[in-house]
Amino acid sequence: MKKIYHLSTCSTCQRILKELKPGPEVILQDIKSETMSPSQVDEMKGLAGSYEALFSKRAVKYKSLGLKDKNLTEEEMRQWIIEEYTFLKRPVIIIDERIFVGNSKKVVEAASHYI
Repeated sequence: MKKIYHLSTCSTCQRILKELKPGPEVILQDIKSETMSPSQVDEMKGLAGSYEALFSKRAVKYKSLGLKDKNLTEEEMRQWIIEEYTFLKRPVIIIDERIFVGNSKKVVEAASHYI
């Protein structure tokens, strides 16, 4: 399976998609218009190793909801990612049994070898 979870309104995600040029075999899921299911988030966690690896502490709501002052558990991070797409580090690229999380140059470059 080849899938990219992204946010279509995010200029960084748009730039990365343009750079990767995913073919028709790659499923694109805009996480704002097509909500992620708990099983999708759990699948990502299985590949990434933890919910923390998927959780974005750069999200505006992380600070505004006072979450930065809390010591969130893995289960709480899971719940926030499911409830609020903004807490997922983007994009998340899954290629077979590999996962690439986030938009760092290193991550995007690594994913580009498999797309």
